[in-house]
Amino acid sequence: MGSQGPPGPPGNRGPGDGEGGEARKLQEGRVSRGKRRKGKGKGKAGAGQGGRGSGTEGKPGLQKAKEAAGLGAEAGARAGPEEEGQGGGGVEEGARRLVRGDAGSAGAGKEARGRGDGKKGEWRARPGRQEDARPGRAQGRGGQAWGCTAGAGTAGVAMAAAAEEEAAAREPAGRPAAGPALLRLPEELLLLICSYLDMRALGRLAQVCRWLRRFTGCDLLWRRIARASLNSGFTRLGTDLMASVPVKERVKVSQNWKLGRCREGILLKWRCSQMPWMQLEGDSLYISQANFILAYQFRPHGASLNRRPLGVFAGHDEDVCRFVLANSHIISAGGDGKIGVHKIHSTFTVKYSAHEQEVNCVDCRGGIIVSGSRDRTAKVWPLASGRLGQCLHTIQTEDRVWSIAISPLLSSFVTGTACCGHFSPLRIWDLNSGQLMMHLGSDFPPGAGVLDVMYESPSTLLSCGYDTYVRYWDLRASVRKCVMEWEEPHDSTLYCLQTDGNHLLATGSSYYGVVRLWDRRQRACLHAFPLTSTPLSSPVYCLRFTTKHLYAALSYNLHVLDFQNP
Repeated sequence: MGSQGPPGPPGNRGPGDGEGGEARKLQEGRVSRGKRRKGKGKGKAGAGQGGRGSGTEGKPGLQKAKEAAGLGAEAGARAGPEEEGQGGGGVEEGARRLVRGDAGSAGAGKEARGRGDGKKGEWRARPGRQEDARPGRAQGRGGQAWGCTAGAGTAGVAMAAAAEEEAAAREPAGRPAAGPALLRLPEELLLLICSYLDMRALGRLAQVCRWLRRFTGCDLLWRRIARASLNSGFTRLGTDLMASVPVKERVKVSQNWKLGRCREGILLKWRCSQMPWMQLEGDSLYISQANFILAYQFRPHGASLNRRPLGVFAGHDEDVCRFVLANSHIISAGGDGKIGVHKIHSTFTVKYSAHEQEVNCVDCRGGIIVSGSRDRTAKVWPLASGRLGQCLHTIQTEDRVWSIAISPLLSSFVTGTACCGHFSPLRIWDLNSGQLMMHLGSDFPPGAGVLDVMYESPSTLLSCGYDTYVRYWDLRASVRKCVMEWEEPHDSTLYCLQTDGNHLLATGSSYYGVVRLWDRRQRACLHAFPLTSTPLSSPVYCLRFTTKHLYAALSYNLHVLDFQNP
């Protein structure tokens, strides 16, 4: 069966040899009977029987030898390959190993049992383990091989334990086993109860424990609050425009919009006075400077730009008045009376003469371009590459056209004019035939030109201009009178407006670069941000915003208001 340690010297006697020759005679008799049973002189029997028996009686010696065998793996490791080759010793070798085992069993055997009991206790404390942590019991060559396997198994157990602990740390906190009865309710019922809580109560509930913190972060609980908040990414109809961002995070930022907390910065500067226009698309910003349109990429936080532009789009002989982004194209209107069509991701550029005077405004939806000019006409053009420059309809507006917008249904478009005649500056035209459909409003004073107009839905639109009012029109209610209006407090012309599609409205004034935020559920202005001082007073020619930032283009600078990190 292999070795059990190096044999002791011949004169070395263990505590079990106190009775003298009687024990030796008993052991020699047992070895002789073993050899006769095995036959043909096999040495394994001598070595195997040599470790059995010690002391004055047979059975107590056998039990001691079995207890001493608990150190089999350790003894086999000390024995080495030399002892493996001597596994077939005779009677005298067996007797000497008996003495060696008896001498070690009194002390080392107890120590081995102590270690074994400790490992068994560790096994009981960790019931989830599959590997047995008990000490080895094999003897000789088998004990040595088991000892190597056990060492590798111990390393595997340690690695498995570390992996389990790391996975447990990554997992969300489980529901508390003990606590108020509220925590033991089904999640569907708990969601219904928490849906009646306001934002402050949900925030306090999230501080109770880790499980409630995870539970109260559910988008379903914050959706109702977000729809009532300013600029949270939800439209009036409940459409989520930013489904990839957690609703709770958007509600946090919306509080900064409500309280007017932001940090102001300047993204771009230019030396000479400009009348810039801009558009946002994804992580890119497009802005006009003189007769160019430049594309910049935002840095990850969105409060700054990469200094080198992604692209430069040219083609006009005079300044770009307006431009829009549609179907991977930039459609621009220039002071030279031309319309330019640029492909964003290539160098394809086409420009064609559209009006006799400067083209003040342009819009594009569904492959249709509409343009308005100082020459008192509005025109309809196709965007198809084979028909560029072919006018579909020419509409005589009898007034200079400052703004234009196509309905989301692609059935009509609205024009905003200078209001120098005896008719409304807001009129809606049929897109297919070019015929006048209706006038909006009837009490505009002379000169109340409309500088910006936009559709919010197929039946609602917003307008602003020289008469210092922002007007909200609902075609289902009345075309003679707007359903809501907000007046600029300082009696300034409103150059531009932008809405989040729900409650927030932003306007740009003509003096001191004032940007105003409005809550459409209130009459008064919510906040005002003057972006220039007296020597450099400038209108806000264009503004755009996301759920985190607001961008305003003035004569000399492009400003940003950061509401995410005020």
